[in-house]
Amino acid sequence: MIPFNKPFLTGKETKYIEEAVATGKISGNGVFTQKCQQFFEEKYGFKKALLTTSCTDALEMCAILADIQSGDEVIVPSYTFVSSALAFVRQNAHIVFADSYADNPNINADRIEDLITNKTKAIVIVHYAGIACDMEKILEVAEKHNIIVIEDAAQAIDSYYTFKDGTKKALGSIGHLGAFSFHETKNIIAGEGGMLTINDERFINRAEIIWEKGTNRSMFFRGEINKYGWVDTGSSFLPSEIISAFLWAQLENIDLIQEKRLAIWNKYHEGLKDNKNISLPLIPEYATNNAHMFYIVCKDLESRTQLIKKLKENDILAVFHYLSLHKSEFYAQKHKNGELLNSDHFEDCLLRLPLYYELNEEQQQKIINTINEF
Repeated sequence: MIPFNKPFLTGKETKYIEEAVATGKISGNGVFTQKCQQFFEEKYGFKKALLTTSCTDALEMCAILADIQSGDEVIVPSYTFVSSALAFVRQNAHIVFADSYADNPNINADRIEDLITNKTKAIVIVHYAGIACDMEKILEVAEKHNIIVIEDAAQAIDSYYTFKDGTKKALGSIGHLGAFSFHETKNIIAGEGGMLTINDERFINRAEIIWEKGTNRSMFFRGEINKYGWVDTGSSFLPSEIISAFLWAQLENIDLIQEKRLAIWNKYHEGLKDNKNISLPLIPEYATNNAHMFYIVCKDLESRTQLIKKLKENDILAVFHYLSLHKSEFYAQKHKNGELLNSDHFEDCLLRLPLYYELNEEQQQKIINTINEF
């Protein structure tokens, strides 16, 4: 069976975990945590990076930092993972679900302003498949209405957006706050794990406090205060050094990993581009491709179901993705924004193909041939 995903190990993960254990400090915010955070800040220009135990935790920190209160409205795309909305539901916000583009699973930036009311506190955008949303349009709307922009960049490590003036910025460094995932299905992994990025300086000090269970402990260990205590809300969001040590081994090899994933992505595109029965991923001019996933969009649910069956008969595991959140059992009765037809279309028709470091050319050609023959 060709699996949908297979975690890639560089070979140094266990070595660095042993080093972390040998230091005698395996709780959070040790040597490897700080090395990883410095790497992200220097390579991608984040003003502050804080590792977390998951992207969900990073989004929950975003909700706290944005001061989301009961009755506030938060705009979230319907075609996304539940965490994108759940973090704000936990703050008792009302979620206003937005539709995708017709040809792109990302949030339709042209329709966001239609959803804004005097209760709108934040816009959560999701860079689906690591492909940038139209950040320039989104920022213009957000600045006009004084709304916080939160980038759910779970899939978007090492991907960029180019502004009209030619400025190129890493995803996760553009909005006020950003959230990343290092789950085993991502490009760079730690089994579980995530990261909060803070790009607005007014949030930096409070983010550290929330990260450290509502205490100013980080300031104490830097020698900035002579004792620390409970000063704010928060939780135990920071990961152990075991996770950070594993992640560091991955970061040392990020360019190698990305090069291989892009080669696989490009081979899929070349092999399937002439197939008129499917649509391939759209990459706008302003976006780069980090090869997080390769998906195809079938014409309807029936054809996708039959293709999944055909692939499985040939020992290939391909999987669909999100179910529209606005129709979920948990939130359907609260959704008042009508039908979101594009989100529903991707729910029914989008299919993700195997993409992982060790996928070889023979296996990939088998996948391409099976799809084209079907």
